[in-house]
Amino acid sequence: MTELLSREEFRTALEKAMEGRQAKDASFSRAWAEGKLQRHHFARWAENHYHYVGPFADYLALIYARTPDDCTDAKDFLLQNMYEEEIADVRHTDLLIRFAEACGSSAERVMDPRNMTPMTRGLQSWCYAVAYREHFAVATAALVVGLESQVPSIYRKQYPVLIDPDVYGFTEEEAEFFDLHITSDEVHGERGYQIVLDHANTPELQQRCLEVVRDGADMRFAYTKALYDTYVKPDLGEWVEEPAAA
Repeated sequence: MTELLSREEFRTALEKAMEGRQAKDASFSRAWAEGKLQRHHFARWAENHYHYVGPFADYLALIYARTPDDCTDAKDFLLQNMYEEEIADVRHTDLLIRFAEACGSSAERVMDPRNMTPMTRGLQSWCYAVAYREHFAVATAALVVGLESQVPSIYRKQYPVLIDPDVYGFTEEEAEFFDLHITSDEVHGERGYQIVLDHANTPELQQRCLEVVRDGADMRFAYTKALYDTYVKPDLGEWVEEPAAA
Protein backbone atom coordinates (compact mmCIF):
# COMPACT_ATOMS: atom_id res chain seq x y z
CA MET A 1 0.00 0.00 0.00
CA THR A 2 1.26 3.47 -0.86
CA GLU A 3 2.31 5.46 2.20
CA LEU A 4 1.26 9.02 2.97
CA LEU A 5 3.87 11.42 1.59
CA SER A 6 5.21 14.26 3.68
CA ARG A 7 4.29 17.79 2.56
CA GLU A 8 7.73 18.23 1.05
CA GLU A 9 7.61 14.90 -0.78
CA PHE A 10 4.09 15.55 -2.01
CA ARG A 11 4.94 19.06 -3.26
CA THR A 12 7.92 17.69 -5.17
CA ALA A 13 5.81 14.89 -6.64
CA LEU A 14 3.15 17.37 -7.82
CA GLU A 15 5.79 19.48 -9.54
CA LYS A 16 7.39 16.43 -11.15
CA ALA A 17 4.00 15.27 -12.42
CA MET A 18 4.03 18.22 -14.85
CA GLU A 19 7.63 17.87 -16.01
CA GLY A 20 8.00 17.36 -19.74
CA ARG A 21 4.34 18.14 -20.45
CA GLN A 22 3.98 21.90 -19.82
CA ALA A 23 2.09 23.96 -22.39
CA LYS A 24 5.00 26.41 -22.64
CA ASP A 25 6.85 23.68 -24.55
CA ALA A 26 4.10 23.02 -27.10
CA SER A 27 4.66 24.10 -30.70
CA PHE A 28 2.15 26.97 -30.61
CA SER A 29 3.76 28.44 -27.49
CA ARG A 30 7.27 28.12 -28.94
CA ALA A 31 6.29 29.70 -32.24
CA TRP A 32 4.63 32.54 -30.31
CA ALA A 33 7.68 33.19 -28.13
CA GLU A 34 10.02 33.07 -31.13
CA GLY A 35 8.04 35.72 -33.04
CA LYS A 36 6.81 33.43 -35.82
CA LEU A 37 3.06 33.97 -35.52
CA GLN A 38 0.77 36.45 -37.27
CA ARG A 39 -2.23 38.31 -35.91
CA HIS A 40 -4.74 35.93 -37.44
CA HIS A 41 -3.07 33.09 -35.52
CA PHE A 42 -3.55 35.02 -32.28
CA ALA A 43 -7.19 35.64 -33.21
CA ARG A 44 -7.79 31.90 -33.51
CA TRP A 45 -5.98 31.35 -30.19
CA ALA A 46 -8.23 33.87 -28.45
CA GLU A 47 -11.38 32.34 -29.95
CA ASN A 48 -10.36 28.98 -28.49
CA HIS A 49 -8.92 30.22 -25.23
CA TYR A 50 -12.18 31.93 -24.36
CA HIS A 51 -13.96 28.58 -24.26
CA TYR A 52 -11.33 27.11 -21.95
CA VAL A 53 -10.89 29.99 -19.48
CA GLY A 54 -14.27 31.68 -19.92
CA PRO A 55 -16.06 29.09 -17.73
CA PHE A 56 -13.24 29.03 -15.14
CA ALA A 57 -15.43 30.64 -12.48
CA ASP A 58 -18.05 27.97 -13.25
CA TYR A 59 -15.49 25.21 -12.68
CA LEU A 60 -14.51 26.82 -9.37
CA ALA A 61 -18.15 27.19 -8.34
CA LEU A 62 -18.68 23.46 -8.83
CA ILE A 63 -15.67 22.75 -6.62
CA TYR A 64 -16.92 25.26 -4.05
CA ALA A 65 -20.28 23.49 -3.85
CA ARG A 66 -18.53 20.22 -3.00
CA THR A 67 -16.14 21.70 -0.43
CA PRO A 68 -17.09 21.04 3.24
CA ASP A 69 -18.10 24.09 5.25
CA ASP A 70 -15.28 23.60 7.75
CA CYS A 71 -12.62 23.88 5.01
CA THR A 72 -12.81 27.65 5.12
CA ASP A 73 -9.35 28.21 3.64
CA ALA A 74 -10.34 26.35 0.49
CA LYS A 75 -13.77 27.97 0.24
CA ASP A 76 -12.30 31.44 0.73
CA PHE A 77 -9.71 30.83 -1.99
CA LEU A 78 -12.31 29.57 -4.44
CA LEU A 79 -14.55 32.58 -3.82
CA GLN A 80 -11.68 35.02 -4.21
CA ASN A 81 -10.58 33.35 -7.42
CA MET A 82 -14.13 33.54 -8.80
CA TYR A 83 -14.37 37.19 -7.76
CA GLU A 84 -11.15 38.07 -9.56
CA GLU A 85 -12.29 36.28 -12.70
CA GLU A 86 -15.71 37.89 -12.89
CA ILE A 87 -16.03 41.07 -10.82
CA ALA A 88 -12.79 42.68 -9.63
CA ASP A 89 -11.76 45.72 -11.72
CA VAL A 90 -12.52 44.18 -15.11
CA ARG A 91 -13.78 40.74 -16.10
CA HIS A 92 -10.86 38.70 -17.38
CA THR A 93 -12.77 37.51 -20.42
CA ASP A 94 -13.37 41.14 -21.42
CA LEU A 95 -9.60 41.61 -21.56
CA LEU A 96 -9.32 38.48 -23.70
CA ILE A 97 -11.96 39.82 -26.09
CA ARG A 98 -10.09 43.13 -26.26
CA PHE A 99 -6.98 41.26 -27.35
CA ALA A 100 -8.97 39.24 -29.88
CA GLU A 101 -10.40 42.42 -31.40
CA ALA A 102 -6.88 43.82 -31.72
CA CYS A 103 -6.04 40.67 -33.70
CA GLY A 104 -8.94 41.20 -36.11
CA SER A 105 -11.54 38.97 -34.49
CA SER A 106 -14.75 40.12 -32.79
CA ALA A 107 -16.67 39.48 -29.58
CA GLU A 108 -19.25 37.53 -31.58
CA ARG A 109 -16.62 35.20 -33.06
CA VAL A 110 -14.89 34.74 -29.72
CA MET A 111 -18.08 33.73 -27.93
CA ASP A 112 -19.30 31.43 -30.71
CA PRO A 113 -18.60 27.82 -29.62
CA ARG A 114 -18.43 26.74 -33.25
CA ASN A 115 -15.03 28.43 -33.45
CA MET A 116 -13.20 26.05 -31.10
CA THR A 117 -11.27 22.94 -32.02
CA PRO A 118 -12.32 19.48 -30.83
CA MET A 119 -9.32 19.50 -28.48
CA THR A 120 -10.52 22.77 -26.91
CA ARG A 121 -13.95 21.26 -26.47
CA GLY A 122 -12.33 18.24 -24.83
CA LEU A 123 -10.32 20.37 -22.40
CA GLN A 124 -13.41 22.35 -21.42
CA SER A 125 -15.40 19.15 -20.88
CA TRP A 126 -12.60 17.63 -18.80
CA CYS A 127 -12.53 20.72 -16.58
CA TYR A 128 -16.28 20.52 -15.99
CA ALA A 129 -16.13 16.77 -15.30
CA VAL A 130 -13.28 17.01 -12.79
CA ALA A 131 -14.86 19.97 -11.00
CA TYR A 132 -18.20 18.18 -10.73
CA ARG A 133 -17.07 14.65 -9.85
CA GLU A 134 -13.84 14.76 -7.88
CA HIS A 135 -13.03 15.44 -4.23
CA PHE A 136 -12.46 19.18 -3.80
CA ALA A 137 -8.72 18.74 -3.14
CA VAL A 138 -8.36 16.58 -6.24
CA ALA A 139 -10.30 19.06 -8.39
CA THR A 140 -8.15 21.91 -7.04
CA ALA A 141 -5.04 19.92 -7.92
CA ALA A 142 -6.30 19.39 -11.46
CA LEU A 143 -7.51 22.89 -12.29
CA VAL A 144 -5.32 25.15 -10.18
CA VAL A 145 -2.07 23.19 -9.89
CA GLY A 146 -2.19 21.24 -13.15
CA LEU A 147 -3.56 24.07 -15.32
CA GLU A 148 -3.59 27.51 -13.71
CA SER A 149 -0.16 27.35 -12.07
CA GLN A 150 1.43 26.94 -15.52
CA VAL A 151 0.28 30.35 -16.71
CA PRO A 152 3.11 32.57 -15.40
CA SER A 153 5.78 30.38 -17.04
CA ILE A 154 3.88 30.58 -20.36
CA TYR A 155 3.09 34.28 -20.40
CA ARG A 156 6.50 35.44 -19.14
CA LYS A 157 7.85 34.27 -22.49
CA GLN A 158 4.90 35.47 -24.56
CA TYR A 159 4.04 38.88 -23.13
CA PRO A 160 7.38 40.67 -23.83
CA VAL A 161 7.32 39.79 -27.53
CA LEU A 162 3.64 40.80 -27.79
CA ILE A 163 4.42 44.40 -26.80
CA ASP A 164 7.80 44.56 -28.56
CA PRO A 165 7.33 46.97 -31.50
CA ASP A 166 9.91 45.00 -33.48
CA VAL A 167 8.08 41.70 -33.04
CA TYR A 168 4.27 41.77 -32.70
CA GLY A 169 3.69 45.42 -31.73
CA PHE A 170 0.61 45.19 -29.53
CA THR A 171 0.00 47.98 -27.03
CA GLU A 172 0.13 47.29 -23.30
CA GLU A 173 -3.62 47.93 -23.16
CA GLU A 174 -4.32 45.39 -25.91
CA ALA A 175 -2.14 42.79 -24.14
CA GLU A 176 -3.29 43.50 -20.58
CA PHE A 177 -4.83 40.03 -20.31
CA PHE A 178 -1.36 38.48 -20.26
CA ASP A 179 0.31 40.93 -17.90
CA LEU A 180 -2.52 40.51 -15.39
CA HIS A 181 -2.31 36.73 -15.36
CA ILE A 182 1.44 36.58 -14.81
CA THR A 183 0.96 37.95 -11.31
CA SER A 184 -2.56 36.77 -10.43
CA ASP A 185 -2.03 33.15 -11.47
CA GLU A 186 1.28 32.98 -9.63
CA VAL A 187 -0.65 33.78 -6.44
CA HIS A 188 -3.51 31.44 -7.36
CA GLY A 189 -1.13 28.62 -8.18
CA GLU A 190 0.68 28.83 -4.86
CA ARG A 191 -2.56 28.99 -2.87
CA GLY A 192 -3.82 26.01 -4.83
CA TYR A 193 -0.71 24.06 -3.89
CA GLN A 194 -1.26 24.85 -0.21
CA ILE A 195 -4.89 23.70 -0.30
CA VAL A 196 -3.91 20.44 -1.96
CA LEU A 197 -1.07 19.87 0.51
CA ASP A 198 -3.41 20.52 3.43
CA HIS A 199 -6.49 18.58 2.33
CA ALA A 200 -5.20 15.65 0.27
CA ASN A 201 -4.51 13.89 3.57
CA THR A 202 -4.69 10.22 2.65
CA PRO A 203 -2.43 8.16 0.36
CA GLU A 204 -5.39 7.60 -1.98
CA LEU A 205 -6.15 11.32 -2.29
CA GLN A 206 -2.49 12.15 -2.82
CA GLN A 207 -2.17 9.59 -5.61
CA ARG A 208 -5.36 10.77 -7.25
CA CYS A 209 -4.07 14.37 -7.12
CA LEU A 210 -0.87 13.29 -8.85
CA GLU A 211 -2.89 11.53 -11.55
CA VAL A 212 -5.10 14.52 -12.33
CA VAL A 213 -2.20 16.98 -12.27
CA ARG A 214 -0.47 14.81 -14.85
CA ASP A 215 -3.69 14.55 -16.86
CA GLY A 216 -4.29 18.31 -16.66
CA ALA A 217 -0.80 19.08 -17.90
CA ASP A 218 -1.26 16.59 -20.73
CA MET A 219 -4.60 18.15 -21.64
CA ARG A 220 -3.24 21.69 -21.74
CA PHE A 221 -0.22 20.59 -23.78
CA ALA A 222 -2.44 18.76 -26.28
CA TYR A 223 -4.85 21.71 -26.48
CA THR A 224 -1.97 24.10 -27.20
CA LYS A 225 -0.36 21.81 -29.76
CA ALA A 226 -3.70 21.41 -31.53
CA LEU A 227 -3.81 25.17 -32.06
CA TYR A 228 -0.55 24.99 -33.99
CA ASP A 229 -1.61 21.95 -35.99
CA THR A 230 -4.98 23.48 -36.88
CA TYR A 231 -4.18 27.13 -37.52
CA VAL A 232 -0.43 27.61 -37.94
CA LYS A 233 0.80 24.47 -39.67
CA PRO A 234 -1.00 25.35 -42.94
CA ASP A 235 1.07 28.58 -43.03
CA LEU A 236 4.41 27.55 -41.50
CA GLY A 237 4.46 23.77 -41.96
CA GLU A 238 5.53 21.22 -39.36
CA TRP A 239 7.10 22.67 -36.25
CA VAL A 240 10.88 22.43 -36.47
CA GLU A 241 13.08 23.19 -33.46
CA GLU A 242 15.59 25.99 -33.95
CA PRO A 243 19.18 24.71 -33.80
CA ALA A 244 20.96 25.47 -30.54
CA ALA A 245 23.26 28.48 -30.58
CA ALA A 246 26.92 27.60 -30.92
